[in-house]
Amino acid sequence: MDAIKHEPMGAATAPMRYSLESLAKELGGRCEGDPALTIGGVAGIREAEPGQISFLANARYLPYLGQTRASAMIVGEDIDVNGLPAIRVANPYLSFLQTVHLFSSPLRESYPAGRSELAVVGEDSVLGEGCHLGAFVHVGKGCRIGDEVILMPGAVVLDRVSIGDGSILFPNVVVREDCRLGKHVIVHAGTVIGSDGFGYAKDGERYSKVPQIGRVEIGDDVEIGANVTVDRATTSVTRIGRGTKIDNLVQVAHNAVIGENSIVVAQVGISGSTRIGDGVTIGGQAGIIGHIEVGNGATIGAQAGVTKSVDAGVCVSGYPARPHEQSMRMHAAAARLPELMKSLKRLEAELADLKRSLSETKEGSE
Repeated sequence: MDAIKHEPMGAATAPMRYSLESLAKELGGRCEGDPALTIGGVAGIREAEPGQISFLANARYLPYLGQTRASAMIVGEDIDVNGLPAIRVANPYLSFLQTVHLFSSPLRESYPAGRSELAVVGEDSVLGEGCHLGAFVHVGKGCRIGDEVILMPGAVVLDRVSIGDGSILFPNVVVREDCRLGKHVIVHAGTVIGSDGFGYAKDGERYSKVPQIGRVEIGDDVEIGANVTVDRATTSVTRIGRGTKIDNLVQVAHNAVIGENSIVVAQVGISGSTRIGDGVTIGGQAGIIGHIEVGNGATIGAQAGVTKSVDAGVCVSGYPARPHEQSMRMHAAAARLPELMKSLKRLEAELADLKRSLSETKEGSE
């Protein structure tokens, strides 16, 4: 096997710089101020230094405009930047992300094509062109690895796995046998794809394991955070649709299906055989019971406990999860309970006094 070659360090690459005008053209925005102003970096509005550009997309950060050290701002058409040079765009946050990309080095520059002499590739496995296999990578038998795939140190790909072009597995990712990853999938460190689903049958006083013989299929352009588990199906497929993004520490149970372009925030638990539609947003620490459906475009609030199906486009929150406005009213009412309890005790005392007074009056008239 060919070891990855390490070339001697050359001269440091000069930092990337743009004029304000050229940066505006890259972003499709309108330059306001000195077009020749040099921009050499990008940062948040509170952390930016002279020579850097920042952005303002939320009115809550308007007070920081007078304090920022940034040399220029990326803003919408309706923001007064107090004389600062600016690039005016339709979507400041998206343009800021594009700017970060412009000033960052591509990951692939750090992981050139090659295979470490400490990497293992099994029989009948095929590697595409331009792949990087770091130290202690294990690729099992009968795998199909696409072009320009990066497998960082310690990544484990078991038998008969397929990984599409341009995908990246960070250190210590495990992809178990028969799973399929699409093109340009990113899986962060410590995640396990295709772990056994939690399936057991009661057999007298003991539990017998139900064999988990399905697989996981992950669509193109999916990104999965660190320490996520996606269980293989008992039979058939656990599926994550194209373009979906999953945060750290999420559990996706066996036979669950998540549609396209959905967002799943950290510490969410999705139980088995649940079906999540397209364009769904699930807030952090939400728990979703098994065998239900969440419709396209629905929103699940943070820490919600979803115990029944959610219709398309509906926003739910709380436990058990209810339509968000109803849940907020219930929370507001609950916050008043201490005051209401005091009022109830006072009314009970007044009622007791009234009964006592009536009783004394009645005795006196006899």
